[in-house]
Amino acid sequence: MSPHKLLLLLLALFVVLTLLIDDADAARRRRRRRRRRFRGRGVAATAAATGREEGRTGGPPRLPSDGGARRGTRRLRHAGGKRAELIRKRLRQMRERRKGKMFGRVRLVDGRAEWEGNVEIFREGKWGNICDDEWDNRDGKVVCKQLGYQDVEKVTYNSHYGHVRSKYWMDNVYCYGEEKNLTECRHDGWGVHDCKLDEAAGVICQTGFSTTTVKPTLPPRDQPVITNKIVLAHVLDGHLKIRLQGGRTKDEGRIEIKIPGSEEWNLICGDGWGMLEAMVICRQLGLGYAMTATTADFFGGNVSAMALSGVKCNGNEPRLDKCLHDAIGDVFCPGPDRNIAGVSCIKKMADLAPDIYELSRSVHLEDKQLFFLQCAMEENCLASSAYALQTSGYGWHLETRRLLRFTARIMNTGTDAFRPFLPKQYWVWHHCHMHYHSMEVFAHYDIIDKEGHRVAEGHKASFCLEDNNCIDGVEPFFKCANFGDQGISVGCSDTYAYNIDCQWIDITDLPVGTYTFKLSINPQFKVGEITYDNNAAICELIYSDQSAWLGNCLLGRP
Repeated sequence: MSPHKLLLLLLALFVVLTLLIDDADAARRRRRRRRRRFRGRGVAATAAATGREEGRTGGPPRLPSDGGARRGTRRLRHAGGKRAELIRKRLRQMRERRKGKMFGRVRLVDGRAEWEGNVEIFREGKWGNICDDEWDNRDGKVVCKQLGYQDVEKVTYNSHYGHVRSKYWMDNVYCYGEEKNLTECRHDGWGVHDCKLDEAAGVICQTGFSTTTVKPTLPPRDQPVITNKIVLAHVLDGHLKIRLQGGRTKDEGRIEIKIPGSEEWNLICGDGWGMLEAMVICRQLGLGYAMTATTADFFGGNVSAMALSGVKCNGNEPRLDKCLHDAIGDVFCPGPDRNIAGVSCIKKMADLAPDIYELSRSVHLEDKQLFFLQCAMEENCLASSAYALQTSGYGWHLETRRLLRFTARIMNTGTDAFRPFLPKQYWVWHHCHMHYHSMEVFAHYDIIDKEGHRVAEGHKASFCLEDNNCIDGVEPFFKCANFGDQGISVGCSDTYAYNIDCQWIDITDLPVGTYTFKLSINPQFKVGEITYDNNAAICELIYSDQSAWLGNCLLGRP
């Protein structure tokens, strides 16, 4: 048989089979309709007979036959199921309405009073924390205003009031201070973050007490943590002894202190404990440099032995008793868990420094349409007026922004390689730029006016930390290609050229004049270094309609 005839035969068989299936379905539907009509007539006849029986005898009706009882039971069960489903539906609607009303609410937790604590925000029926990446006073102002307070007194970092108890809802929050609700601020996306348990953002709000002549008397546990810190040595009659306990090696552990005049070893509260404080501990004990600063019971410890809180160092002190503190003796340590200060020390450490000559040489202006900046807008690399243009209607993408572009070349002058603080599996993928962010805030750029106010800013995530240029005798090790390891080797530099997205500050709304320009590397001290005193390039910026000039650059602290 020829292929053509075989194809026709198969087609004919398919048509016949389709017709047979349609006839069977039609017959099945007819039987189903007859069955429903028969049941309806049976129910009506039963009800009529029951009524006649009751009228004749004046007594209760007789029960129908077993088949009628079963059908009636099925109908009652069906009706009860419909009512239950209706009730469940109404409850779900009420819960959804309640969630909708609660969405975006904020609260402060684990503080000593209602006006202080870690910030939590409500979404999808759950409370979640805010990560402290790029957290500043403008973000804190929005939170305090939303809670009904006058303003923000200060913002806190590093889980000042204890580790997070749930998930992170927001990271890299970027507010302008005028928003009515924290949800109006830009951020990386709901639930998108690269933060650890000890990176919760917090606030201390202004309560109005400072405007009165005498503060109201409150119970000790309800006093705000707005205190004037003093040097620890000023309240001690002798030197403070310290040691590390509970670690796997002598270079790590919880920090224990012995106060002069006491024979007991006590603990330090982890409120505000960070890399700067850990650097002092490692230096005093002769253990090198701080690798991590912990604020948990990872190294053990009894919270009843807490004797020092609110420690604040600048990182250059030779001893812990040269740092500031809040209280010593019987202290309050915020947080739901064991908020115990600890440290891990290491003998070798990286040390980053920006190249001020490359920075001043490469600075220039560029005007660019928003059409070419849409990926940068997703990463919050433009000023607020650019995002307002998106709602202005047709043609917003043709509007032009003025960018102050420059190259950031970062050199590692330390004794060990610089690596991101998060392991590779926790890096965040950005779809628009098609790359991973190993550190969400690797560099921050600020323009400051003569009064000290920040009038423009930018930031840069580390999407590729690698050895671009190395001194003679040093071979490059870190390469980003094919999801490779990221970092900067000793004697090598990583270069973010001026033509890369977000390597700028949007100065469209900035008046011409003279300003201070500041480029900060590792600005939040997330990764340990030998010193942070050379992590910022501070320059004079002269801006005119046609050009920009950077000069008189010096290295400083972020």
